[in-house]
Amino acid sequence: MLPLHGGEVQLAARRGGFQQQSLLDASASLVPWTPRWQRSFSRALRHYPDGSHELIKNALSRLHQISPLFLMPGNGAAELLTWAARDASQCGSSSLQSPGFADYRRALNCWQSTIVCQDLSLDWGELFPQAFPAVSTSSVLWICNPHNPTGQLWSRASLEPLLEQSALVICDEAFLPLVPDGEEQSLIPLVAKHSNLVVIRSLTKLYGIAGLRLGYAVAQPERLQCWAEWRDPWPVNGVALAVGERLLASPRRYRRWCECVQRWTATEGAWMQQQLAALPGITPMPSAANFLLIHAEQSLVLLREAVEQRHRILLRDCRSFTGLGENWLRIGLQSRRNNRRIVRALRQELQRNPLG
Repeated sequence: MLPLHGGEVQLAARRGGFQQQSLLDASASLVPWTPRWQRSFSRALRHYPDGSHELIKNALSRLHQISPLFLMPGNGAAELLTWAARDASQCGSSSLQSPGFADYRRALNCWQSTIVCQDLSLDWGELFPQAFPAVSTSSVLWICNPHNPTGQLWSRASLEPLLEQSALVICDEAFLPLVPDGEEQSLIPLVAKHSNLVVIRSLTKLYGIAGLRLGYAVAQPERLQCWAEWRDPWPVNGVALAVGERLLASPRRYRRWCECVQRWTATEGAWMQQQLAALPGITPMPSAANFLLIHAEQSLVLLREAVEQRHRILLRDCRSFTGLGENWLRIGLQSRRNNRRIVRALRQELQRNPLG
């Protein structure tokens, strides 16, 4: 079965008979370091979590300069996508970009929604942000900014007119805080004026805390109140709330963290592009995000498997992205040391088994 997500380290370790700690995971696009904090979570473990999410909503309110009533924390972005899809199913057909993140289709299939695919060009320029391509006339438009898996950053100016054309617009900005100057393209400032807009964010990518599952939705209060009536009583666990409250307590510290992450994205992204472009048979595509999509004229499945088996490095198999196939791989940026390790492994395997 093809992996639907990156980061399946435990599965890869079992599959290859490895120790989990020996694997370098570049299949999930996470910041490769985490904040240092010292905190006891005994209270968060002992008691039921705060179902109102008051503290973390207040922290997010300060960050985005928006009322807490416009915010809903979730069990990762995935849970919130499920409720967005239920909402979408009541509005009509949904337009998805292809290639695109498989979880949108998963969420829509939960509610037997009608899906219309819009093919994206697999050839794009290096300058970001870019204009979002023309869209179909579906009632619901799903946008990923920056786009996963291509790494294209869409301009707010090209997205804002779409709010007048669709009954509902769902914009996934999970990777946007990692992109240099990415916040300038965010649709969050438009939510107060547009009742048909939902923006979904993830703290997983920004802080490298995928195991905690923590994200949030930004939308008008009436919509979020409807979602609240659909979901479980305690969708966000106490430990995730405690960590999120700590990480977001200081807007100044949050901004410093984002600036640090964005410098890493810019520096390592440019370095990795250059290194990958020098490999025979490999074409790295331009990306504004903390991951790179690479392409070849033939299958990269054996190359990915060899890099995993002989070098203990996981790269993202792209066959689960509708519109891509076995000629594509996605590489999540790492530290410079580990990026060198990835390039070295690819070079050695391409020397052993050249493409073409």
